[in-house]
Amino acid sequence: MAAPLSSGDRDGLGALAEINVTPLVDVMLVLLIIFMVTAPMMQRSVDIRVPKVESGTDAREQRLIVSIDRRNRLYINDRLVHLDLLRERLRDAIASRRESFVFLRADREVAYGRLMAVMDQIKKAGAEQVGLVTEPPPPPRER
Repeated sequence: MAAPLSSGDRDGLGALAEINVTPLVDVMLVLLIIFMVTAPMMQRSVDIRVPKVESGTDAREQRLIVSIDRRNRLYINDRLVHLDLLRERLRDAIASRRESFVFLRADREVAYGRLMAVMDQIKKAGAEQVGLVTEPPPPPRER
């Protein structure tokens, strides 16, 4: 027995009224997996081991951060810069912000003289305040 024909279905080919979402879901899941795998690789940062102190500072906000890695390379917010250009680049960055607060983050192996030279350039660039970024100690273990 043949299925009844609708009024618009005279040739026996019925119109498909539903969309097959299975391929769409498959593609979306593959894209989700790709983004989850590649997202951590997209985050570039400077590898610096900052000293641990009792009262740490929090530089996670959108702040201006000058970093010195253990090879004495300078970065302004993860962008490599030479010491001779630091003052000029910082002056431009500070001028585009409301406040002139700069965080200085240095590896614990950086010489004190190098740290002071960079801090001097930061102050000459017009920074009113310079904050040193440290790592807070781990929380005490409960017994």
